[in-house]
Amino acid sequence: MTSANGKLTRSTRLSLGAIPFVLLIAAYAVGSHLRRLENPADKLLPPFGKMADAFWEMATVPDKRSGDLLLWSDTALSLGRLGVGIAVAALIAVSLGVLIGFVPRVRASLAPFVAAISLIPPITILPILFIIFGLGELSKVMLIVLGTAPIMTRSLAQAVIDIPREQIIKAETLGAGPWQLVQRVVLPQIWPKLVTAMRLGLVPAWIFLISAEAIASTGGLGYRIFLVRRYLAMDIIIPYVLWITLLAYTLDRLLHAFSRRAFRWAHLEGESL
Repeated sequence: MTSANGKLTRSTRLSLGAIPFVLLIAAYAVGSHLRRLENPADKLLPPFGKMADAFWEMATVPDKRSGDLLLWSDTALSLGRLGVGIAVAALIAVSLGVLIGFVPRVRASLAPFVAAISLIPPITILPILFIIFGLGELSKVMLIVLGTAPIMTRSLAQAVIDIPREQIIKAETLGAGPWQLVQRVVLPQIWPKLVTAMRLGLVPAWIFLISAEAIASTGGLGYRIFLVRRYLAMDIIIPYVLWITLLAYTLDRLLHAFSRRAFRWAHLEGESL
């Protein structure tokens, strides 16, 4: 008999993982059918066929005004903003995280400040960002940076602090200077932590991105959702939400696969999510 915490086969994991999705789809189908029995013109829970048609039209039929394929143009805009924001946040996190974690004087000076900044809800400063940076791309990217960089910085700083002191002492005994310590001891061990921090940062980054696009934008996935909500176009809103979910999941899995391939030593202790 297999123990309760025994290792599962791949097919078993896939089957068990599919169960919640199947139940959710079934519940939606039943709810949609029941609502349309009472009101055939109901828009709240459109049938799957209607959503598929609307999604296909957004993906393949050029917009009459701009000539763009709206799904793909919206996706490109949103992913571009997200990518730039996460990249800048990662650069800041590595720079400050190493300094805070490795240099005690810097830690005493900057750690409380970064901790305080990380507790500010970024959405609350969105109007300030619009005033300072305008309504263009920069304000949206800055919202992502301010919303993710402090948390990522604290995560990497802690990863540096957690490096065994023995490793630092041994490297110093062999004549390593501060820069060599950072280059040869610190950085190689925090790269997997950076990927993990980026994966966790993607969750709030999507929230900040959609919020910024909804408030002040002329394109993007968030802009499209909030544009069509006035028409109660759930046949577009729901597929867009599912599309965003698929994009977010795909990015997370790609980062996870990259980490497992590039830093195999960091995943030897067991399964990782």
